[in-house]
Amino acid sequence: MSDLIYDRMLKGKSKLAVIGLGYVGLPIALDFSRKIKVVGFDINQERVDMMKNNIDPSNELEAKDFEGCDIVFTANIEGLKDVEFFIVAVPTPIDDSNLPDLTPLIGASKTVAQVLKKGDYVVYESTVYPGCTEEDCIPVLEKGSGLKFQEDFKVGYSPERINPGDKVHTLQNVVKVSSGCCEESSEEIAKTYELVVGAGVHRAPSIKVAEAAKIIENTQRDVNIALINELSIIFNKLDINTFDVLEAAGTKWNFLKFAPWIGWRTLYRC
Repeated sequence: MSDLIYDRMLKGKSKLAVIGLGYVGLPIALDFSRKIKVVGFDINQERVDMMKNNIDPSNELEAKDFEGCDIVFTANIEGLKDVEFFIVAVPTPIDDSNLPDLTPLIGASKTVAQVLKKGDYVVYESTVYPGCTEEDCIPVLEKGSGLKFQEDFKVGYSPERINPGDKVHTLQNVVKVSSGCCEESSEEIAKTYELVVGAGVHRAPSIKVAEAAKIIENTQRDVNIALINELSIIFNKLDINTFDVLEAAGTKWNFLKFAPWIGWRTLYRC
């Protein structure tokens, strides 16, 4: 190609697709669609029909958030054939043994592989362990497409940082971490995200570094939540209000304001 993929998307010569339109994928798709042409893909036709009518199945976005967007919602893989930049944003749950369940991730990779072409980019946002993108996902892309990684297509990883229900820390104003499989892809992927992330993009030196960064973010959060949970049990036995304690301790500049587990909203805000 004479143009790099970032330039092609800006000129309207190619499209970006988001695979998986849950609470992470849909906001990403809509934000990009205000800048470039986007295809929003989800395997659930019922959800797709709702989004075509400006309804967010996750109840995170309002109808007005769909306005002014150049996006086509589809559950048909044929709609992905003219896409050159794929963002995979499917869930990565755990199974009954607390092991990662890669079924949605592998399934999404198989879908992308069916339409992958020379020169295309695939970027994963799903939370995974270091090495998963290169060891589990890329072989699926190669097998399904008949193409060769690096030589025919590029891959990157950019961990999602969307917090459900949080209207303050959004995609636009939280620094995005991105990575690519080579210097060129790293820059192309970062520039693409900079279209929608006003806070800037941190270019991680490798895919594994970006994957590990996501793991340590989640681990640090969960460890702190667990600590506060244990302390709350002790405070209750002492007839001390945990939230009064947190309010007092939170007056120090470097105190991490986590609260006892109350659904997913674990960050205590004064």
